[in-house]
Amino acid sequence: MDNIKVIYMEYFKLNNGEKMPVLSFGVFDIKPENTKEIVLKALNVGYRSIDNAQVYYNEKEVGQAIKESDVSREDLFLTSKNWVSNAGYEKTIKGFNKTLEDLQTDYLDLFLIHQPYGDYYGSYRALHDLQKEGKILSIGLSNFYPDRLIDLIMNNDVVPQVNQVETSPYFQQWGAHEIMKKYDVLHQAWGPFSEGINDLFENPILKEIADKNSKSTHQVVLRWLYDRGIASACKSTHADRMKDNMDIFDFELTKDEIEKIKEINTGKSPFIDHNDPETVEEFNEEIV
Repeated sequence: MDNIKVIYMEYFKLNNGEKMPVLSFGVFDIKPENTKEIVLKALNVGYRSIDNAQVYYNEKEVGQAIKESDVSREDLFLTSKNWVSNAGYEKTIKGFNKTLEDLQTDYLDLFLIHQPYGDYYGSYRALHDLQKEGKILSIGLSNFYPDRLIDLIMNNDVVPQVNQVETSPYFQQWGAHEIMKKYDVLHQAWGPFSEGINDLFENPILKEIADKNSKSTHQVVLRWLYDRGIASACKSTHADRMKDNMDIFDFELTKDEIEKIKEINTGKSPFIDHNDPETVEEFNEEIV
């Protein structure tokens, strides 16, 4: 493995005083048999934040990669997410303990409720109790849009530190972002590249901005999010692309460029509508 080291990283300060890296390496849709090698590659490139989830089914392999790497646990920011089949207080505790076992660690830096379905109020109480015990440093949500985010905040004693929602040039989430800012919840983007659909990387607006800044369209997207105050979780299996994705801290987009990118916005996800009744039914079928 090439000994590539990228050591510079910016951080966002969370509402509980903890720090979270701007960029996280996501392991969604990486096959278990390939996960260890790819995570080791990401750590070697310089990633220190790993975004995982129970439903990715590769937590054991991520844990093995961390064990075999020369990066100390204290230098890592580990995230995982509680799946809907573990919704509710007791199931969340049990699922969390399994996640710790698989990742071979005794605490997580961030644990999220993955979907806003089922007994997520019970799950959130479990997260808060685990946080008070020191087993989770920061707690949060994933895929909670403004209505459910506000409702949860107004009916709990602790405000979540992070809300991870799909955010990309196609689905820019301006309104949701303002709500998160209002309640001091860090906005983290999943799917920032929309998996490259509809020739995103060849989009003329992004390419023009990239050429002007001597950067790639990938870097423009991640910098666009950072300039908006949004953290990102993204994935690549190639070391050169991993490194490219991290190299976004030596330029800044202008206000005009950020405004120009708004022209790409469709206002909806190209993948999933969390408010669609069929989506709600599908996720709830996994709750037993």
